Amino acid sequence: MPDPKTVRILLTRYATLKIAQAERERATAARELEDVSYTLCVLMGTTSLQDAIAKADALLEAGRGGTDTAGGAGGTVVGKEGETGLSLAV
Repeated sequence: MPDPKTVRILLTRYATLKIAQAERERATAARELEDVSYTLCVLMGTTSLQDAIAKADALLEAGRGGTDTAGGAGGTVVGKEGETGLSLAV
C-alpha cells in the first residue's frame, strides 16, 4: 500500500502544476506534470491517470477513518475536525 503522505504530496503537486499550466503553459511545467502523472499511475498501480487519482483519493479518504461524504457532484468530504476538501477526481 502506498504511503498516504507521498500520495498527498503527489496529488498536491499534480493539482499545482495543472493550475500553473492553465494560467500559462510552459515546457518545463508540462514535463514535470507528465512525470508526476506517470509516478501517480505507477504508485497506484494503474495505467490511467483518472484511475490513479480516483484510487489516490480513495486511499486518503479511507485513511481519515470515520469520514462522512456529503452528497453532490463535487465529491466533498467532511473530515473528523470538520474540514472539507474536494476530490481531485472531479
